[in-house]
Amino acid sequence: MAKKMRLDKLLGHMGCGSRSEIKKWAKGGLIVVNGRVVKDSGLQVDPEHDEILLDGERIQYREHIYVMMHKPQGVISATEDLREQTVVDLLPEDIRHFEPFPVGRLDKDTEGLLLLTNDGKLAHELLSPKRHVPKTYFSIVEGEVSDDDVEAFRDGVTLDDGYETQPAALTILRHEQEEHRIYSHIELTITEGKFHQVKRMFEAVGKRVTYLKRLSMGTLMLDAALPLGQWRECSEDEIDQLRQGKSIEK
Repeated sequence: MAKKMRLDKLLGHMGCGSRSEIKKWAKGGLIVVNGRVVKDSGLQVDPEHDEILLDGERIQYREHIYVMMHKPQGVISATEDLREQTVVDLLPEDIRHFEPFPVGRLDKDTEGLLLLTNDGKLAHELLSPKRHVPKTYFSIVEGEVSDDDVEAFRDGVTLDDGYETQPAALTILRHEQEEHRIYSHIELTITEGKFHQVKRMFEAVGKRVTYLKRLSMGTLMLDAALPLGQWRECSEDEIDQLRQGKSIEK
């Protein structure tokens, strides 16, 4: 049986207006539920099955929102900040109304896939250290990444604070030389999320990350057609697969 809720709460959650505004609209005959004008804004309604019209426009209720963002450099992974632009600032008001937050964080100078949602349960499961959710990055590294580094990452490396990382999958894509320096293009998949982890892992083997981009998180992959700095809502299939594949046992 579907859970009922107050009409004004439903409309408020959908960003239609304040409780006092909704009450005024109801008294003015602007709200119709299942073909009947409703003047009581406190009416209990079924958000899944009742047809609700506000001034002739159908209001389709949804509790959660899931946004895929192609995060650009220079923007911080936070909901608000007094000095810096945040990823939430890049969203329009009708999306911000749902109060989405970033699931995990990307450093200010890191680009790529970022999931924003107001689904706290899914976020917790994706970020839980016990879940081993894989995250894959593309990186340009100053220095020649070698097969020895691949093996070291596979075994786990010791970071500057003494922490030993979980095994990670490092793939060397190519090397290039620029001004007498060698740069390595690589992909790296890790199953944890320590502070600056990718950068610190390469520092542990004497290399320096110069560019970092997240490509995927669990089953969710960055849409190749999504421009840098832009966003789109995730499809139901993407979220269903993310839920089903969130727990990757080692």
